[in-house]
Amino acid sequence: MSANLYLVGFSGTGKSTVGRMVARSLNWEFIDTDDEIVRSAGAGIDAIFAGRGEAGFRDLEHSALAGAADGGRRVVSTGGGIVTQERNLRLMRETGLVVCLEARVETIRERIEADSEGAVRPMIDPGHLGQAPPSLKAERQPLYAMADWTVHTDRLSPEQAAAEVLRALEQLGGRAAGPDSEEDLAAVVRTSAGSYPVWVGWDRIGSVGEIAARVVGPDTAYVIADEGSARHARRAQASLERAGIAAHMLTFPMGEAHKTLRTVELIYRWLATRRAERGHLVCSVGGGVVGDLAGYVAATYLRGMPFAQVPTTLLSMVDASVGGKTGVDLPQGKNLVGAFHQPRFVLSDVATLRTLPERIRTEGWAEVIKHALAFDEELLCDMEEGAAALRALERGPSTDVIRRSVAIKAEVVSRDEGETLGARILLNYGHTLGHALESLTGYGRFLHGEAVSVGMMAAGRMATGPGMLGESGLERQRRALESFGLPTAAPGADPAALRARTLSDKKVRGGRVRWVLLEDIGRAVVRTDVPDPVVEAAIASVVSP
Repeated sequence: MSANLYLVGFSGTGKSTVGRMVARSLNWEFIDTDDEIVRSAGAGIDAIFAGRGEAGFRDLEHSALAGAADGGRRVVSTGGGIVTQERNLRLMRETGLVVCLEARVETIRERIEADSEGAVRPMIDPGHLGQAPPSLKAERQPLYAMADWTVHTDRLSPEQAAAEVLRALEQLGGRAAGPDSEEDLAAVVRTSAGSYPVWVGWDRIGSVGEIAARVVGPDTAYVIADEGSARHARRAQASLERAGIAAHMLTFPMGEAHKTLRTVELIYRWLATRRAERGHLVCSVGGGVVGDLAGYVAATYLRGMPFAQVPTTLLSMVDASVGGKTGVDLPQGKNLVGAFHQPRFVLSDVATLRTLPERIRTEGWAEVIKHALAFDEELLCDMEEGAAALRALERGPSTDVIRRSVAIKAEVVSRDEGETLGARILLNYGHTLGHALESLTGYGRFLHGEAVSVGMMAAGRMATGPGMLGESGLERQRRALESFGLPTAAPGADPAALRARTLSDKKVRGGRVRWVLLEDIGRAVVRTDVPDPVVEAAIASVVSP
């Protein structure tokens, strides 16, 4: 059995009362982290917040948790916001089992209003607990869902809730349950609409239903996939139904050519026929085309529905599924119609990549290499050394590298959710010319990752001047791309037409293209002062026969 038992959950779910009962039953020590904070600081929680602010309180909270974790056979009741610190989640995972006590907002309000002891809750206003997300509880919900077990306490007495916690302890027997273990957690994306977890693991698609039930809690879900991902979508549908969620499934033909408003309308009509409601879940299973399209449907149907991403291509795992960008193509360009709509969770099952054709799998490595080139030279080194194992999709190396790539994307997205601060645009390294190449060739000759690979070579050529990437860096980039079987040129493409297409890119401002270039490996910047002759020469260098 694990060393300690940690109770997490929102204020009013009964952690302290239930924790004491569980501790008595086990003959374990009981610790309340809020009590420890008050004792060590010599001041009440409200005074700590007033004097030190939330950041100061969180530091004291972590110290209290660390003290509680430095021992065994302890039941630890934690504050409602302890899960907002990743260091706390990691510490609890390493030293025990985590059980979440859950309750509906209405139940929590009633309990807080009836609290005869008047517990201090400086971040809670009972009169506003019922507000629609982003409320404090909605923001924390994906973090609570990372617990090993969840007990819904709405209709339970404290004694019954304690019995359920003891049952969880017995069932788990010291093991973390489900796919949301700390090991599989790649990142938590933080946005204005709340936070959401991104899990990357092996053979995890059968856990979609369990996660959906805990993170979203819908009674109905709509699984959207293309014909190529139908087998995985059926597994996700079965998982949802095992979790007690009625699940319907729709598939459409494969390919970027179907990422159109016509397909969107088809899905709208299907949802209307099924009488979809705002609280129902849209679940995308497939690659970037499916995720972009289904996400746009979720963002717009009924003015917004909860959305989950279950990417089954490498490209979508490390890029399209994280960040909330959704959209469809027009004949004039890629993703010209869209919206930001963040998923409630992302679950990537790396094992599904083994079912893909080699070319589809290969194109995804372009985005992983892009993250390494733009942000993390150490990741590029590991990819260079382990290229053979990664291309063979060996379980350990591939899961680790994909998880690290996802973490890079998540960190950038959290800093610049709406691509307004300048950080997120750096993720577009290679994309300006890549998108132009896709559009010019009718989304048929090049897959997205292949086009981005060519686009990175053009951008690299633009950055060979003083203080930029240089010839040696450009050659290193070329070797990395070619070692993963990616193209570095597009022979026969019309350079003038490509140049014209770049002027329709979303990153154009005042008629000037904002080129993402490399100052060095791992350090991307945005430049608007690239001379036209340099741009034209760079484009010519990747289209010459």
